[in-house]
Amino acid sequence: MADARRETIVNIVLAVALFVVPAVAYVIDEPFFITLATRVAILALAGVGLNLALGLGGMVSFGHAAFFGLGGYVAGVLAHHAFSGTPVFWGIPGTNQMIIIWIVAIVLSGMLAAIIGALSLRTSGIFFIMITLAFAQMLFFFTLSWPAYGGEDGLPIFVRNQFPGLNTMRIWELFLLSYAVLMIAILLFRMVRNARFGAALMAIRQNPDRAAALGISPFGVKLAAFALSGMITGLAGAMMADLTRFVSPAMLAWQMSGELIVIIILGGVGRLFGPVAGAGILVAFEVFFGGITEHWQFWLGLVLLGVVLFARGGLIGLIAGRDRHG
Repeated sequence: MADARRETIVNIVLAVALFVVPAVAYVIDEPFFITLATRVAILALAGVGLNLALGLGGMVSFGHAAFFGLGGYVAGVLAHHAFSGTPVFWGIPGTNQMIIIWIVAIVLSGMLAAIIGALSLRTSGIFFIMITLAFAQMLFFFTLSWPAYGGEDGLPIFVRNQFPGLNTMRIWELFLLSYAVLMIAILLFRMVRNARFGAALMAIRQNPDRAAALGISPFGVKLAAFALSGMITGLAGAMMADLTRFVSPAMLAWQMSGELIVIIILGGVGRLFGPVAGAGILVAFEVFFGGITEHWQFWLGLVLLGVVLFARGGLIGLIAGRDRHG
């Protein structure tokens, strides 16, 4: 119980810090730090998606960049056609409305995750990892050879998409939107973890044969979790496209999948606010250490190695202890 209380306190501190830092930056007129906080929130959102599959279900997916990139391209393609006034296909128009873009990104990412999951979940271990990676790389090479939307040069989004009641061109308002979506996703993760579905998923992770003997369908439960995981990560990709106003095949590359896994490990696998802590660490290394040396990944790798060897519960586990009921 003491560990649980400590983790709750850590979670509150992380939630408050993620809000206060850009709020202070807004007051002192430093939009750069607001942009960084927005990036942290969106990467953490993608991490929440992966954490559902990896942290609760034990599914080590090395292909979540497929969903992240798909969400990004949904935002880019729809915005591109809205700007040019041309239909996407079959007379369907483009749009610059975030809500519509998000719905399309969530639905398509969920469908793709269901297809990938239906094939890859018939395997386990290294075979599962390689199949998910293979699917992501297939999409990566497809976008490289997709000249209609920039190919390897990527696709710029000339105006930021719109959300009702907000001026998303103002980075502070875009941050507030990203922060709100992240908090909702974390709440959803907590609800799933505490529900019977989450209990079944964690039981399957620990002993699938025993779970099956109890009448739980390992394949069905894991497939549903994998699809939901893909939906959340796809939404994050659409939001990242709006932040950067650019999409490229790099969003689908294996390095992106690796970054998401690093975020989860740094923050704590299965931890409620682990993705927030991990995303904060990753962005901090990328920006601040990256400004000192171009080999910042080396130092991040040392930190990651230290976490794996000495802090298996990630940053939150190191502070709060081993109990996961945060």
